[in-house]
Amino acid sequence: MNKTLKPLSIIYNQKSGFHASKKEDVYEKIVTIFTEQQFEIQVFEISIDRNFDEQMQKIMERHQQSEDQGVIVAAGGDGTLNAVAEKLMHQNIPMGILPLGTFNYVARVLDIPLDLVEAAKVIATGTPRDSHVAKINQHIYLNNASLGLYPLFIKKREQYNQKFGRLLLNAYTSGLDVLIRDRQQLKLEVEVDGQVYPVKTPLVFFGNNQLQLKELNLQIAKDAAEGHVAGIVVAKSDKLSLFKMLFQLMRGNLENTPDVYSFAAENVKIRSKKKQLTVAVDGELFEIETPLDITVAKNALKIMVPHVTASV
Repeated sequence: MNKTLKPLSIIYNQKSGFHASKKEDVYEKIVTIFTEQQFEIQVFEISIDRNFDEQMQKIMERHQQSEDQGVIVAAGGDGTLNAVAEKLMHQNIPMGILPLGTFNYVARVLDIPLDLVEAAKVIATGTPRDSHVAKINQHIYLNNASLGLYPLFIKKREQYNQKFGRLLLNAYTSGLDVLIRDRQQLKLEVEVDGQVYPVKTPLVFFGNNQLQLKELNLQIAKDAAEGHVAGIVVAKSDKLSLFKMLFQLMRGNLENTPDVYSFAAENVKIRSKKKQLTVAVDGELFEIETPLDITVAKNALKIMVPHVTASV
């Protein structure tokens, strides 16, 4: 490798739309930006499965062998960002973001442009910024993690998307469907910084992205920004209460809904008689063994951002 060149690896998932035929001119501009900034570019298509760990290890070795360790770029939505970020935690190699998701909360909270060409300029000429990463057992979440109704929303939403396409209306329709058909109540023991609370709840939600929490008008947004575990517990599971909750959620007024309680902590543990709980982690579903241990690794990930922005 030419020592004057810096390694840059672009990691994308085929489902993300990267390399779409209609964006050929955009990608040509992106390559030009990186080349002008003396990057040596390699592109990797990933499948987040058993081979991903091995693939990421080889990519990281490429960067670690260079005096200037360059940038590893995640091109995609939450799933791709989450997978790459997990491997780059506590590393000196920064992560760049080409936002190709639906909501792009991580990019937006860091003032990374949603325009791909402008985002490429940030990767090439910006500055690395330390970011907080939340963890639930062995999984990380950059945006949110939840159990109860929310994982059911995701399953139902995917069924609607397969039938009718990815429309925003489907998210609300699938939510109503779950409330009507699939209501459930979890019996849990929630320990918040050592204080134990027995709860019966249809939904526990943890947020790590203050922008997403701000859009819900939740005061715990500031706690997430400071690197605390930020969570919500819903205390009632009758149909009327849940419809009210969904209505207030759509209005961005969740925290003022009766029987919805928010909290912030350094550490949260969730115990259940069940050996595993279904947890939605940045939109992906996992069966995670109990007890659940929720923490935040502060300043654990370096992300390329514009020169002036807030920490996440």
